[in-house]
Amino acid sequence: MTDQGNNNNQNLSRNPFAALFSSVSDAKDFASVQKQPQPLSLDDSRGSQDDSDNSVSESVDENDDSLAEISRSFRSRQELCEQLNINHMIQRIFLLTLDNTEAYSPGCAGDPSLKGGNGIPPRCVYLEEMASDLDGQDWLDMDNIEQALFNRMLLPEPGNHLINMTSSSALNLSADRDAGEKRAVPYLFSCFQRAKEEIKKVPEKLLACAVRCKNLSVLNARTVLLTPEIYVGQNVSEQLLNLLLEAVSGGLLEEVGEFLDEVIAALLADQEVRTFGEVMVPVFEVMLGRVKDLDLCQLLLNSYLDILVYFSKQLDIARVFVDYIQPKDPNNGLQYQKTLLGAVLNISCLLKTPGVVESHGYFLNPSRSSPQETKVQESNIHQFMAQFHDKLFQILKNLLQLSPDTRHRLLTWLGGCLHANAGRAKIWANQMPEIFFQMYASDAFFLNLGAALLRLCQPFCRLRSPKLLTFNPTYCALKELNEEERRSRNVHVKGLDKETTLIPAPQNQEPEFAQSYNLLTENLILTQYALHLGFHRLHDQMVKMNQSLHRLQGVWREAQQSASPASEQLREQFERLMTVYLSTKAAATEPHMLQGCLNLQVSTATVLVQFSLGASGVDYTQLTFPLPALENSLLCYVPEFFADSLGDFFIFLRRFADEVLESSGPSLEQILDFVTVFMGNVERLKNPHLRAKLAEVLEAVMPHLEQVPGPAQSSMFQRERAFCTYQHAAQLAEALITVFVDIEFTGDPHQFEQKFNYRRPMYPILKYMWGKDSYRESIKSLARYASENLEAMNPPLFLRFLNLLMNDAIFLLDEAIQYLSKIKVLQIERDRGEWDSLTPDARREKESSLQMFGQLARFHNIMSNETIGTLAFLTSEIKCLFAHPFLAERIISMLNYFLQHLVGPKMGALKVKDFTEFDFKPQQLVSDICTIYLNLGNEESFCSTVPKDGRSYSPRLFAQMVRVLKKINKPGNMIASFSQLADKIKSLADQQLQDEETYADAPDEFLDPIMSTLMLDPVLLPSSRVTVDRSTIARHLLSDQTDPFSRSPLTMDQIRSNTELKERIQQWLAERKQKRLQTGQSA
Repeated sequence: MTDQGNNNNQNLSRNPFAALFSSVSDAKDFASVQKQPQPLSLDDSRGSQDDSDNSVSESVDENDDSLAEISRSFRSRQELCEQLNINHMIQRIFLLTLDNTEAYSPGCAGDPSLKGGNGIPPRCVYLEEMASDLDGQDWLDMDNIEQALFNRMLLPEPGNHLINMTSSSALNLSADRDAGEKRAVPYLFSCFQRAKEEIKKVPEKLLACAVRCKNLSVLNARTVLLTPEIYVGQNVSEQLLNLLLEAVSGGLLEEVGEFLDEVIAALLADQEVRTFGEVMVPVFEVMLGRVKDLDLCQLLLNSYLDILVYFSKQLDIARVFVDYIQPKDPNNGLQYQKTLLGAVLNISCLLKTPGVVESHGYFLNPSRSSPQETKVQESNIHQFMAQFHDKLFQILKNLLQLSPDTRHRLLTWLGGCLHANAGRAKIWANQMPEIFFQMYASDAFFLNLGAALLRLCQPFCRLRSPKLLTFNPTYCALKELNEEERRSRNVHVKGLDKETTLIPAPQNQEPEFAQSYNLLTENLILTQYALHLGFHRLHDQMVKMNQSLHRLQGVWREAQQSASPASEQLREQFERLMTVYLSTKAAATEPHMLQGCLNLQVSTATVLVQFSLGASGVDYTQLTFPLPALENSLLCYVPEFFADSLGDFFIFLRRFADEVLESSGPSLEQILDFVTVFMGNVERLKNPHLRAKLAEVLEAVMPHLEQVPGPAQSSMFQRERAFCTYQHAAQLAEALITVFVDIEFTGDPHQFEQKFNYRRPMYPILKYMWGKDSYRESIKSLARYASENLEAMNPPLFLRFLNLLMNDAIFLLDEAIQYLSKIKVLQIERDRGEWDSLTPDARREKESSLQMFGQLARFHNIMSNETIGTLAFLTSEIKCLFAHPFLAERIISMLNYFLQHLVGPKMGALKVKDFTEFDFKPQQLVSDICTIYLNLGNEESFCSTVPKDGRSYSPRLFAQMVRVLKKINKPGNMIASFSQLADKIKSLADQQLQDEETYADAPDEFLDPIMSTLMLDPVLLPSSRVTVDRSTIARHLLSDQTDPFSRSPLTMDQIRSNTELKERIQQWLAERKQKRLQTGQSA
């Protein structure tokens, strides 16, 4: 037999039609009859079908008598056609074949109508070994496809086994790639997709086969994931993750999800070899390794987040995920950041490694960027952050809603995370950064966690939402619970029972714990706790960096002006710090996050006010004054950090995102209610430091006083409206003055220094209130009450306020004067070159002293300017109280003492270089002192008291004051009025000088033991039995409610007038006056 004959015989033996014949010889005889290939004749009923319906049955002429003859003798032609259709379908789905006949290429002897033209794929993988094992069978069927697919999956390089399946030899890279895909998981997904298409198109008789092919794709995917070690050189976990990545980027996540759903069902049905969790954990590990190195603005991050969103929706994957993220050591705060969820939360525009700017990708070389460029970059970051936080929110929301199990495990993770990182809020944590970063999760972690939790809170953060009043703070009083109790009662945050609360719980009050707490309660507590641990620290860092930048910029400019070699080094330091600052600011000021936080804090303020009113149920109680007595108040279960975080947020907005406040609109009234209720009420907020912080909140939300003309003025409209129309203006003003007084004694070892910082924001608030009728009338009402009750058992509030105000003014301006004097001495020494001869260490010490004195002088000048300015506007309408002997002597001695340094002989000691550097405003101080004198100049009692200040007053001092007023160009009417007042006081001084000569030899028992002045209204102290002048003890009791001699408690109502001594003094005075008159007449 020739070679050609052998080839023909071989080809016929491999042709599936050969099964119809008893021998190759019979088949050869039949082939010789068919000289020409018959054209395809499509049945009318199948005319609309695509390539998958171009079955072999259509390629055979139904009128062919010879074929009909054979059909009666052998297997039916229908069976043959079905077999060939199945073979073709399997080839299309799995892209593999057992037939490598050359008939698929041009010039072959086979029938091209049975090949590519009938839906056969362009390329297939030829399974040579299996073909040889089947003894000449070259078609695929449902009996051998499982083995064929398994063999194909084991091929290390399927691309080396590709053959052409069509008559075209044209290059087809897509077909080569699909058929030669060596990665098991993507290949099986493609098979799954092709099988789905076949199911849509095949006739009903082939439907079961197509469905089985689809199932085979799924079952083999299960096998790959359960036994990945079989498939050498393949990382199936990476393949699965990459498949999801490609699906996300290509918009095929729904299709891949359908495939994975069926694979997961198969995996769950067979967990003998490996559990589903053991299959998924390696996928999570791969993802963790990739995600932790991503940057916020990488587009790839969104793809991974979409995958996590998908995971959080798929119940079985989500169950594994929430177990996988549980840390090995739940008490180590940093361990939470090392989990997959933690690694995602750690992505931010903040520095990954604190202090390392070189590898940072944001705000590099900021001094060389224009403000517009910086703003554009910040806006881009905010856009990415908003998308990022939205995806984080979706993940958390899906896990919370998916099932009770995933909800419990996620809340366990969140609660454990906050408890393990509670140390972030400790003071020492900010002072020891090296230890901090080894123990706790990062600022970025908590910023993003807070942002995601904020979005979960938004549904109940609408204004006066009825849901809000279902918040139950007794949650925070629960002590240790076991795991089952935490699950059943929905309590997952630990350690809150150790937190300080707004007010102490009464000893006889037992909390009424709920059997189960709603998700709103847990969400609100989780979010406020996260903000307390994260946002506060970030705010503190920004304030410190801002201060450092101002100092560094000043030093850098000085170095540039002096051509110092340190200039370049200072520039680099400034650049690095500015990069960190701008990155931190961008991270902390994302608009959606700030708006969400604003909504939460307003809602928190609202619910705390309702608790303070004793509200219960879901109906809001109207705020009215006086406030009701507290009975079984829920405030004793609310942690202090609720109020602290609220205050911190509004102060942050004032400093770094002021425009958000203006957008808050109606919410401002809720904040004013909160401040009014809690700032001045120790029964509702015990901590005086927190109440003082609320004054800073009030300053933050009020309109700015330092507005400049232009578009910026319009940004004050909402705040101006809220303040001017506030219905509780009188109570708000009283609350402010109350907290001003209360922080004098906080019980803190540093209370004296602290009070000045706490009172700093109160001065601009008072100034603003004084300019509004409703608030000014409230303040004047307090002053009138004080005038009418000067000797009440407890000194009136406004009297105590004025006493402390003058105490502060005396101390602050005196301290400022002392520091300015020291600065002048040091400046003179430096200018004379006396520092040049000093050792480097001594010179540095001098420079350090000059810098320190400058900072202290600036602080005391700022505060003294405020106190004197406040006295100036208060005396414009409140006169009687200041003219009373209780206060007149003190304010006069204070004013005259300052005039001595500002216009008198001591003024030269204060002439430092550059007054503005130290906020020293002598002209403004002189003007304010003049205003105070003129405001009170019509009060005879006040004017008569001025000359009694023997320490500082002199007619010459007032004459110098007039000269200074002229020098600084004050209005002529002011100068003329003060000149007239000076003359009036001089006249009174002359008269008093004569009186003092008359009374100079007064008996000691007539003299006040404290002031050594003649007593006009002697009173007896009940404890020490010492007699003092009424005005003296009244001034003392304003600051100290004790007997100055015995230290026993004392109030004004306890003192008794020493009538007998008073009559003797008056008699003595009458005698001395009579004697003086007689002496004058005889003279």
